Amino acid sequence: MNDMLKYDTPAKNWFCGLPIGNGRLAAMVQSGDEGDLLTLNNEWLWRGRYREKPLEDVSDRLDEVRSLLLNKHYPEASKLANDLFGGNGGISGIPQRVDAYQVAADLRLTPHRSFCTRSLDITRGVASVCREGGLKGEFFASCIGSGIYARYSSDEVFDLDAELTRVDDPNVDRFIIAQNRLSLFCGFKDGISFEVSAELITDGKKEYSNGVCRIRSATYVECRCDVTTDVRPQAKAEFLPWCEEFASHCDRFSSAMNAFRLELDTAEDSPLSTDERVRAVKAGNTDVGLNLLYFNFGRYLFLSSTIIGELPANLQGKWNDMISPPWESDYHFDINLEMNYWGAETLGMPRSVEPLVDYLLSFIPSARIAAKKLYGCRGICLPLQTDAWGISTPEAYGWAVWIGAAPWMAQHLWRHYTYSGDVGFLRDKAYLFFKEVAEFYEDYLVDIDGRLEILPSQSPENRFIGCGNMPVAICISAAMDVQLAYDALTYAADAANILGIDRERAEKWLEMRSKLPPFGIGSDGRLLEWREEFDEDEPGHRHLSHLYGLYPGELFTPEKNSAQYHAAIRSLRYRLAQGGGHTGWSRAWVAALMARIGDAEGFEEHYTALAVDFATDSLLDIHPYGDGNFVFQIDGNFGGMAAVSEALVSKADGVFRLLHTLPKSWLKGGRMSGMRLEGGHTLAFEWKDGRVCRGELRLGYSGAAGLSFNGKVHLFEGKEGEVLPFEG
Repeated sequence: MNDMLKYDTPAKNWFCGLPIGNGRLAAMVQSGDEGDLLTLNNEWLWRGRYREKPLEDVSDRLDEVRSLLLNKHYPEASKLANDLFGGNGGISGIPQRVDAYQVAADLRLTPHRSFCTRSLDITRGVASVCREGGLKGEFFASCIGSGIYARYSSDEVFDLDAELTRVDDPNVDRFIIAQNRLSLFCGFKDGISFEVSAELITDGKKEYSNGVCRIRSATYVECRCDVTTDVRPQAKAEFLPWCEEFASHCDRFSSAMNAFRLELDTAEDSPLSTDERVRAVKAGNTDVGLNLLYFNFGRYLFLSSTIIGELPANLQGKWNDMISPPWESDYHFDINLEMNYWGAETLGMPRSVEPLVDYLLSFIPSARIAAKKLYGCRGICLPLQTDAWGISTPEAYGWAVWIGAAPWMAQHLWRHYTYSGDVGFLRDKAYLFFKEVAEFYEDYLVDIDGRLEILPSQSPENRFIGCGNMPVAICISAAMDVQLAYDALTYAADAANILGIDRERAEKWLEMRSKLPPFGIGSDGRLLEWREEFDEDEPGHRHLSHLYGLYPGELFTPEKNSAQYHAAIRSLRYRLAQGGGHTGWSRAWVAALMARIGDAEGFEEHYTALAVDFATDSLLDIHPYGDGNFVFQIDGNFGGMAAVSEALVSKADGVFRLLHTLPKSWLKGGRMSGMRLEGGHTLAFEWKDGRVCRGELRLGYSGAAGLSFNGKVHLFEGKEGEVLPFEG
């Protein structure tokens, strides 16, 4: 089935568990012969030691770095820039001040029955396990009352043990496990505190001993679990009876999942378990249904990370089983957080973007201080790496000298407006952010012979030969920084004009944009990654930063900057020929780029690789790092779903191109509904043998849209809300 993950074997480890979540709480369900282990998370459970981080004023030394760069002393400039603006962490040898996202506890539920099968219904958001004797267990994180539920039921009586534990943690100074109920209290040194509770309801006999609840002779056991923190003490789960909560949760979650629907005629149901399907594709078989399942699973993970959450999805969504997770399971602003949200607007999940918006706005006070103390500028400067607290300080020495985070995140605010047309949002939230970014550029850009240059600058996270020993090269006007500045100044000016305010400033921002450096092309026809034609230290680097203007940006199209469009494609193919795309998130970006340029074979190759080469048995995205080792990063799952959206409908030069990059195996036939388009439109259509058969467009606030299909461009005009049918 293409809406179900199913397995005949137990979960080997946490990476092979089945994730449930609602944005506030999350759990990884690991079922096996030893019982069911739920590793619990709360989105606000960050250690809390670094909620305040002072920042030294070093802005008076910016000119020293700039002088070194202007004289092409790149090793010295890279070293000094990091000494001044790179902060702790990274390769500094000094601990960084980024709080790690934390595991809350393990809830172990042990029915005395052998394991048979396990599954995850991604349409309803329910994980299940079947055990001998007809015993069934179901688990969900309610998107109604926000608690986590588990229930076991059987026609025959059964026994069950339940226990709450937490991994040994040297960062904890208070830890209490209750003896007469399932609960634990935990307090971090110099940080936050939290509490985990699990209420058990049963028709069997309960007995508590040494923090374990033993239930005997039951026909059902229900567990209601909550995790609360002193960061959000008012945020507590509200529990309803199982049947009522279960039905309401399934209705709401299914409604959110079904807001967008994709069906492929060649995506047949398979009798194989999900892991067997992956192995079959690795062996050379074709399984379009697995492609569709991976896409829908990405949407499931996104909703499960965000549907009622207050914080955006982090590097692992909201799932984590460690006290020291990879990269703190935090927020990275140089690709990962952006990729998490690439598909949200188009695929019918705009509510899930709102926590991201509020999170970005929470940075403004601290980001103003960072801009002033680091670079002597007005406006805002966001960090490359950060946590939940909205404090803008550099914490990744060797990587963190980068001012592109705020302009890149501005793209998400701009698109949240262009998809909705909500002028109130533009006025009250987005424009505040755009203006701060533009003000930073007013002070930061340097006029050199009539051209506004960006220095210091970098191309995350790459380096060229001759830049010294730093992992990232500091330079002048790296391609990505120029592209980001171009877009961010455009957002600010366009927003001001839409709102009818700051006319003179809008004109100034557009004039600044016109003076940015050109998008350079090298002697071999590739888009330059840096202002000069440096030799790459790692030609197959995982980051594709200089291709931002191709995707997710729209600076380079067949008609707009067409020379750069073709140069970007050449750069992409060169990067891949040198071994690029060797992590899950990087491969997802490659798939999206292939979809943008209309390379159907390339899209299919790289998208399929996400499920078969860059995923665990339960399809969680991985970041390999040699010798069979890997870490979980959820951005590849989210980037993959965005790539499919782009393959279905791609926008270029003001026209939405239907079936732009579908591979042959998908073109045979299918249907799609609920796709949101810029302009506020909603699109549905069917296709057969590569041609659109019929569809309908619900017009949005812009009142007009151009659709390209079956070799022609069709213009649709009318009133907002009007439904216009069309046929091929």
